[in-house]
Amino acid sequence: MAGEHDNSLTTMAGALPTIGSLFRARAQIQKSEIAIEYGDRRISYAKLLERVERVTAVLAGHGLVRGDRVALLSRNRPEYLEVELAAANLGIITACLNWRLSRRELTYCIDLVSPKLLIAEEELAANLETSACDGCPIVIIGEEYERLLQQQTGQQSANDIDPEDGLVILYTSGTTGLPKGAVISHRAMAARAMVFTSELGIAHDDAFVAWAPLFHMASTDHSLATLLRGGTVILVDGFQVEPLLSALQRHRIGWFVLIPGMIEAFIAGFRANPVAVKGVGTCGAMADLVPPHVLAEVTELLQAPYLNSFGSTETGLPPATRDRIPIGTTPARLSKLQNAFCEIKLVDPADKEVADGFPGELAVRGPTLFSGYWQAEATNAHDFRGGWFHMGDVFRRNADGSLDFVDRAKYMIKTGGENVYPAEIERVLVSDARVTEATVIRAPDAKWGEVPVAFVARRDETITEADLLSLCRRDLAGYKCPRQFHFIDFADFPRSTSGKVQRHELEARLMRDRPPAQASTSTPIHGHQ
Repeated sequence: MAGEHDNSLTTMAGALPTIGSLFRARAQIQKSEIAIEYGDRRISYAKLLERVERVTAVLAGHGLVRGDRVALLSRNRPEYLEVELAAANLGIITACLNWRLSRRELTYCIDLVSPKLLIAEEELAANLETSACDGCPIVIIGEEYERLLQQQTGQQSANDIDPEDGLVILYTSGTTGLPKGAVISHRAMAARAMVFTSELGIAHDDAFVAWAPLFHMASTDHSLATLLRGGTVILVDGFQVEPLLSALQRHRIGWFVLIPGMIEAFIAGFRANPVAVKGVGTCGAMADLVPPHVLAEVTELLQAPYLNSFGSTETGLPPATRDRIPIGTTPARLSKLQNAFCEIKLVDPADKEVADGFPGELAVRGPTLFSGYWQAEATNAHDFRGGWFHMGDVFRRNADGSLDFVDRAKYMIKTGGENVYPAEIERVLVSDARVTEATVIRAPDAKWGEVPVAFVARRDETITEADLLSLCRRDLAGYKCPRQFHFIDFADFPRSTSGKVQRHELEARLMRDRPPAQASTSTPIHGHQ
């Protein structure tokens, strides 16, 4: 009897749903309702399901099977979600490529995951190096993509998919200067969808405006969550005020994403063309990077609280994105609140938990957590030590249970919602033989929250700021290029007893030397999201 009972439990565990099966179940219930808006196009759940099953057949026809990767290089458009859902049907992992990266960076990201198929917009595919995706077939979105779909009758999901299988790979900057591929499983994505609903109070029919790139967690996570709930995803290719205002006027939106660097432009656009907002549950993200008076202004306009977020690509909305700044409030402090459905602890360098009031690195575990970095065994062993994911950010827990950011254990620059690690910029700068030392630090910026600034020691005085900027523009995405270059002697770099450059000393020097007009009204970054 015991044996029979165990077998029954095993069978039940093996029948857990996946993102593909959950979407199919929802689409079959509300066939005529709108799943995606894209410009003038309206795609019903039934039509989206039909197209997803045709794309599933296309992927299978190219020989992709469970565990394989399909690379996706595209701006925001319906095909993006079609590919992600179709890959989910077969247990294939979608590698979501950041089209803003340089050719060199894109080639590295593609080589890292060894895809068996690349699906891309023609313009973006033309920017790839000839060695990228060597030997891998490429399907161009447009006439070729549509022709392949029309040749298929559709295919449903495979039977052997496990919720722990990878669903998507989202790239995040690495401390070594090379991107890391964070693997998000079906389990994690389903959990993220439920946490969105629970923590932000999102209704099943609330819409979501995916204007941020779909290669980012906010748009991919919440677009899929919206389709699993039964809402409408309004796809917008980047920050455009008019489509955003139109969406606000026509839809009740559960979470209206705003990020530093675009909020002031959004406010100006809204005031120039006021609309009657149908309803917003929560707006914003990364409150730490937004001037406090702007938080008050935008929440008044939208009549919605602002999300005081602290999460990451690796964790989703948790660990500390529960607090919301009330409408019209200019916050004096931005303490975080721990999310439900996760556990966190603050630990010292020996991984012993610290007492309240003492700083410690934040470690988290819970169902929204990613599965690890692709092909990064040593990094995974270190970051997941003891069964907890160590984020590399230091916090202090207050007596009321809230959390205050202290510092980053891993130095990172957050510019306009993008994560930038100094090492990737420094690698490019020191590649020029005329440079003997380069250290990149963060500087506060009124528009972008933070920007990279480089301190450089020259071996050859002929190299100029223009030369270095040209070098960076060749090999780095635009947002990673330093906004300033400061030339100093090699001996003037402040160093620890172990010889490491002390970035905080350079930050202090920069702030002492900056004219007051350049100082930012924003607070230093306290999160990844």
